[in-house]
Amino acid sequence: MDPAPSLPPNYEEAAYRVFLDSLDYLPPADVDRIKSAYAFAAKAHAHQKRMSGEPYITHPLAVAGAVVEWCMDADAVCAALLHDTMEDTGATKQELAEKFGKEVADLVDGLSKLDKMEFASYQEAQAENFRKMLMAMARDLRVVMIKLADRHHNIQTMSAMRADKRVRIARETLEIYAPIALRLGLNKLYRELQDTSFRLIHPHRAEVLAKALRAAKGNRRELLTRIQEGICDKLAHAGLTAEVFGREKSLYSIFCKMKDKHLSFSQVLDIYGFRVVVDNVPSCYLALGALHSLYKPVPGKFKDYVAIPKANGYQSLHTTLIGPYGTPVEVQIRTREMHQVAQDGVASHWLYKDGNESSAELQIKTHKWLQSLLESQSGNSAEFFEDVKVDLFPDEVYVFTPKGKIMALPQGATAVDFAYAVHTDVGNHCSAARINHELAPLRSELRNGDLVEIITAPEATPNPVWLSYVRTGRARSKIRHFLRTTQHEESARLGERLLRQELLSLGVVPISIPEPAWHSLVKASGQHTLEEVYADIGLGKRLPSVVARRLLAREDMAAAVPGGLTLAIHGNEGMAIQLAPCCQPIPGDPIIGSIRKGSGMVIHTHDCAAIRKSRTSEPQKWIDVEWEPEEGKLFELCIRVEVKNKRGVLAQVAAAIAEAGSNIEHVAMDADPERLFTLLHFTIQVANRNHLAAVMRGIRQLPEVSRIVREKGGEA
Repeated sequence: MDPAPSLPPNYEEAAYRVFLDSLDYLPPADVDRIKSAYAFAAKAHAHQKRMSGEPYITHPLAVAGAVVEWCMDADAVCAALLHDTMEDTGATKQELAEKFGKEVADLVDGLSKLDKMEFASYQEAQAENFRKMLMAMARDLRVVMIKLADRHHNIQTMSAMRADKRVRIARETLEIYAPIALRLGLNKLYRELQDTSFRLIHPHRAEVLAKALRAAKGNRRELLTRIQEGICDKLAHAGLTAEVFGREKSLYSIFCKMKDKHLSFSQVLDIYGFRVVVDNVPSCYLALGALHSLYKPVPGKFKDYVAIPKANGYQSLHTTLIGPYGTPVEVQIRTREMHQVAQDGVASHWLYKDGNESSAELQIKTHKWLQSLLESQSGNSAEFFEDVKVDLFPDEVYVFTPKGKIMALPQGATAVDFAYAVHTDVGNHCSAARINHELAPLRSELRNGDLVEIITAPEATPNPVWLSYVRTGRARSKIRHFLRTTQHEESARLGERLLRQELLSLGVVPISIPEPAWHSLVKASGQHTLEEVYADIGLGKRLPSVVARRLLAREDMAAAVPGGLTLAIHGNEGMAIQLAPCCQPIPGDPIIGSIRKGSGMVIHTHDCAAIRKSRTSEPQKWIDVEWEPEEGKLFELCIRVEVKNKRGVLAQVAAAIAEAGSNIEHVAMDADPERLFTLLHFTIQVANRNHLAAVMRGIRQLPEVSRIVREKGGEA
């Protein structure tokens, strides 16, 4: 163990003495370890200065001081003192483990950024660092507590930093670290992070608001005193022992309310509120009744977070009353234990070690939440970062399962989010939803108190459109994973068919190729399996002719387009084969395919105007394709019908389409300026070219129809 350091000079000496005095809750052996950690950090950072000119050691000392305020253990305090040594000095994880133990080394490693790795952009580096921190958080909650203390001190001491860097760090704090503090129940820290970040991003607005708030407080002092005295008297008259104190809205929350609801400062009436702290839960409801008899409650403004706590463990009764002169007064009623958790969240586990069950339960809930975040990891760190940002959105709705279980979801969550929250398989196979016993679309937003039931079907699969409206990171990640896996499988099947076709065109039967040739192909391609090579071909990342030549080791062979052999398709292969929207091919149309890099094969009609130039200039990119007979599949296409402008003509044309066994997906109208003719544009579903001919014959027989054409690629 290193000897305890001599006290630092000047103002550091005073700060260090105050820090040592605050360690009185720890045993002497732990205090000695902390002194050694301080000595190590002071030596490691000896020649470093902060941008403000202060010795660097003042920063780890301030972070450790915040950790001590939460009464955390000696390992956490040591890690706080050492948290920058691996990142900014020559210290290694092994060295820290030898001097201070593996636990301290793991904590410091979880707090260190990935500086040695190369990243394409700052955003990617930020996302990957956050992923690393989150994984360390899931193993040990102390990592995030130290990180929040670190961020809190950093944004308080950023005046010497460049303005653009200040704003970037403040925005990151608002988007990530403040919501994490809220999610952990650290409400006091959450408000401080928000307000400090707000002052850094909008210094002028923050100053104007702070000035207005001070003025409003002076103007309303008499009124607020009168309300507080009235509440105290009423509770005493009801026989309740209670503490009543004022609560002021934070600057940032006032700013958000003004911005979101387009209000001026004078229109934000609930700037001040009151907290009532009582002895037990029954007293909460008795106090609520007493206050409702004192002032009239505002309908719809009562929230019971005692019966249904927030996900971060927060419990209180919220009510809004109409006070004197019509002033709305927001009141929060809670017990002392609830107040501790509301202020300090998971930190109450370390602060109040007196068998507090709620704080232990809160730690379990927090670990479950962190694990659920890690489950939503996808391959792309930037996507994962965005998903987590969504999950940190603080507002929640509470809904019920058919069995009466309560589930908390973010504001704006849909039935699809609910399905994935229940189970991944339920989400992947959901086909419809019942909300409050009535059928509703899957994109329906859920509201507080909704009873939600998900209807599943074995053949149902996730739709890419879901990504545009789901709110939870879990749902987004699971949908992306399913779509990627499906695309990979479909692309592999397509790639195998393309390579087989190429080999046959070269006069080689695939089954005759020896096994070692396939293995060497996989190795030369830099992939792990043959399926991955097939998927690359299907996605257009590799040309089948080049792969075939490499497989046969005949470099002298011409890279000809497959001759005499045609690829057969059904048209329902999913994402691997897409029908071009410009010409909307259907069975019976002569077709041709092109491999588009990263997208698989795109099918066009032979006469599609959009591909004329490409077919002439790049013939090697095009593959002959033909339809393989299949029953039951419907294809969309557009037709244009010119009709005489008579009453009921639209209904007649629609009836003719329905009689021919076709569905109408969409209809639009263009009226002639002289109102003699009307152009009707229909998007219909047909099985094949013969079916389309039958539909068009049925429409043409109507006397009001003067012309009918199929629309293709912007041309008729």
